[in-house]
Amino acid sequence: MKRKRFGVIGLGNFGHHVARALYEEGHEVVAVDLDQDRIQRIQEHCTFALMADAADREFLRSQGFAEMDGVVVSTGERSHLATLITLYLKELKVGNILVKAISEDHGRILEKIGADEIIFPEKDMARKIARNLSMPNILEFLPMGEGYSITEAGPPAAFIGKTLAELDLRRRLQITVIGIRDVLTDKFTLLPLPDQVIKDSDLLVFIGRSQDIERILK
Repeated sequence: MKRKRFGVIGLGNFGHHVARALYEEGHEVVAVDLDQDRIQRIQEHCTFALMADAADREFLRSQGFAEMDGVVVSTGERSHLATLITLYLKELKVGNILVKAISEDHGRILEKIGADEIIFPEKDMARKIARNLSMPNILEFLPMGEGYSITEAGPPAAFIGKTLAELDLRRRLQITVIGIRDVLTDKFTLLPLPDQVIKDSDLLVFIGRSQDIERILK
């Protein structure tokens, strides 16, 4: 995996764990916060830990943020700082800006000024928990925008013993099975053929409208 360079601005719980996770994945991480205690806690879990005011265009430029592969902004309740930092990062033409928002209105403002992804950690986690409780056979869920998603899940009982051609998901529901993984052998089949028979040991990777996928898995 190619080593990338990321910035994390704001080292509360969310920012701290993002910085650590990126560093543990083998990437270069520049972590920034004004709080000395937060800087000390992250020092051993990032490449550079800088105690500085990131709401400073010249600081961001001098530290090479314009050349980074992505920047995560998480300034807690200080929404004005997140907004200003996002604006400066956009002016520096940072390629991928992810910002933690504190409200729907804040999220709309961030989107207007050019944030590439708006993060609502509590809401996103709540949705994931609710989905897991209501449909425990769903293992992974990746939203793709405009109501579409990629979902990995165990097969419903009605699928077992049938071929993909017999299920006819693409014609009936505009859902495509793009992969099948047998959990017993760990064999993964990308773009399985229509005559592939579904087993109870299979995990299916679907792509389609989220509501349609959820309907067949209930």
